Amino acid sequence: RYNDYKFQVFRHLLVATHGKIDDGVCVCVSQQQQQGIGRPSVYHAVVVIFLEFFAWGLLTTPMLTVLHETFPQHTFLMNGLIQGVKGLLSFMSAPLIGALSDVWGRRSFLLVTVFFTCAPIPLMRLSPWWYFAMISMSGAFSVTFSVIFAYVADVTDERERSTAYGLVSATFAASLVTSPAIGAYLSAWYGDNLVVLVATLIALADICFILLAVPESLPDKMRLNTWGAPISWEQADPFASLRKVGQDSTVLLICITVFLSYLPEAGQYSSFFLYLRQVINFSSTTIAVFIGVVGILSIVAQTLFLTLLMRTLGNKNTVLLGLGFQILQLAWYGFGSEPWMMWAAGAVAAMSSITFPAVSALVSQSADPDKQGVVQGMITGIRGLCNGLGPALYGFIFFLFNVELNTMDPIQGDYNIDPIPLQSPTEVPPPPPTPRRRSDRYRK
Repeated sequence: RYNDYKFQVFRHLLVATHGKIDDGVCVCVSQQQQQGIGRPSVYHAVVVIFLEFFAWGLLTTPMLTVLHETFPQHTFLMNGLIQGVKGLLSFMSAPLIGALSDVWGRRSFLLVTVFFTCAPIPLMRLSPWWYFAMISMSGAFSVTFSVIFAYVADVTDERERSTAYGLVSATFAASLVTSPAIGAYLSAWYGDNLVVLVATLIALADICFILLAVPESLPDKMRLNTWGAPISWEQADPFASLRKVGQDSTVLLICITVFLSYLPEAGQYSSFFLYLRQVINFSSTTIAVFIGVVGILSIVAQTLFLTLLMRTLGNKNTVLLGLGFQILQLAWYGFGSEPWMMWAAGAVAAMSSITFPAVSALVSQSADPDKQGVVQGMITGIRGLCNGLGPALYGFIFFLFNVELNTMDPIQGDYNIDPIPLQSPTEVPPPPPTPRRRSDRYRK
């Protein structure tokens, strides 16, 4: 009877501290302290994506300046090589990080990917050589999209998923609509150092937002293990998961589609503004307006039109329609010779932006809930590979045809500076930082 009394007291203590007892086993109601603000939602992912790519978008003009100062004779070739190494590392690491996020949750890997992706930003003005080296190596962690899309898959059902992916992609487009123009303005009037400082502060704000505001999205019941618990390599091995996913013919076909569609796009983006400037004779102001208009149209396409098309045509047909728009815009840009043709092709390019969120929704529906990180990592890894191969291929083509930027345009405004010839290779200093140029516009 005394032992029964002790058991009842112990039972009441367990119920008071842990929640309830089912068949003699303690069931913990609150296993861990709630982290972040509110319940996990798509809007947490949207803020993370916006801040990260807004910070990098600010550096568009300063990065071109540093790139030309550091590699004056083979600018596009070196840019292609740097992006190629980054893309290759991204391709190799994205499935691994996606698979590990299926094991330990999304929040920790969001923090890791954003931190290492933004780590090179302060080095831009401190040491250009270290900056470009860090950019290349940061490809191993530049896979935020794979974790973000897995995060979104955790907090949405299949009917809402395509719309949520469209919102994330539209946010990415919105960050690139405003940030390059803001960065160019700040660079022209206040110098590149201020732009780098602002970008660094925004990156730090993104990291703090993840630490303080982003809650974990992966339910405890879906985690294979938790921090501090023993874990075997067989459980965490991403290649074992990749082999299982690779047996799905639908996922494999989607991966091939992503590679064949994104490779020309990545190369196009790396040389597009130079093409508009030197072939179509767009001014810097016209290019900035062009970016803004196409970006706004892309936001509309990825929010309103994507949802409508997914409901009427279905997922697969929406992907096919997006690929059709992509073929049309690439051909139009290639054969067009008048400025109005570029504007029309830009509208078509905005409609082609529905392809990636539709593909992400399609591959998400084809995978199990506990494999979302793996499959999204595969898609992001392939995009990362294309982000490396595309600029490398186009940079090599520029190199073959001797297309380089040799002089810098004078600044228009309160200060008029004559064009400054770029340095020769022998004048490029080693690791210490190089002098800053004031102008952000170039000509062939």
